[in-house]
Amino acid sequence: MTAMLGMYDRPETRDANDRLWLSVRTQLGYGPATLDRERDYFEIWTDPDLVFAQTCGMPYRVRLHRQVQLVATPDYGLPDCPAGHYFSVLITHKDNAQASLSTLCTGTFAYNEPMSQSGWAAPIAHLTALGHTPETRLQTDAHYLSARAVAEKSADFASLDALTWEMILRYDSFAKDLHVIGRTNPTPTLPFITGPRQNPTEIRAALSHAIAHMSDADRAVLGLQGLVQIPASAYLAVATPASPEAL
Repeated sequence: MTAMLGMYDRPETRDANDRLWLSVRTQLGYGPATLDRERDYFEIWTDPDLVFAQTCGMPYRVRLHRQVQLVATPDYGLPDCPAGHYFSVLITHKDNAQASLSTLCTGTFAYNEPMSQSGWAAPIAHLTALGHTPETRLQTDAHYLSARAVAEKSADFASLDALTWEMILRYDSFAKDLHVIGRTNPTPTLPFITGPRQNPTEIRAALSHAIAHMSDADRAVLGLQGLVQIPASAYLAVATPASPEAL
C-alpha cells in the first residue's frame, strides 16, 4: 500500500503532513506507515494499491479520472474564492511591477510542467482569453523553481497556485523580489484521491476526522480548513489548453 501528500510538501510542512497522514491511518486502521516521497508522482497515483494521495486537477481530468476514485476536495479558505476552489497568481520581478502582461509575454514564461493546472493550464487559458501567448517558455519542474527563476531574472513571469504562493511568501527570502501582477479564475482545487480497490467513503470519513482534530499549528502550516464534495464532472469540465509544444 502507498500514500502520498507531495503537492504541498516542503521541509517546513513535512512534519505537519506526516502527522495528518498518521491521523488518517489511525482512523482507517490500515495503510503504509509513512508517506511515499521517493517515487514519481504518476507512479504513485496509478499504483493499484494506492490508499491516499493528493493530485492536481489537470492530471486528474486528462489521465487519472478513469483509474482512481475521488475522495474529497480540500478547502484552504483562500480569499475571494469559493470553498474547495483555488486560483493561480501571476508573478513577475518587482523591477517589472509596471509591465503589462502583453509586454511580459514577449519574454520568458516559467512554468513547472505541462501537466499542471495552476502552473500551465490556468495561466495559458487566462492569457489566451486576453489575446496573449508567451513567446518563450521555460520548464522548471517545480513551482518553487519557477518563482526562483523570476526572482533571479532568468524568467520574466510565472504562475503559481495561491497556496504555494502563500508558502513562498512565508518561507522563502527571494519572495521579497517578486510582485503579483494578476490572478486566474478559480477552479476546483487539488483533489484527494484513492485507488480502485479502496473505499472512498471510509477514507473520506477518516480524513475529515483527521482535519477536524488537527492542531492549530498544523492547520496554520497546511492551510486546511475542511473538506467539500466537488463532483468529478466539475473537474472534467475545466478547459485544457494547448501543450507548450503546440503553442
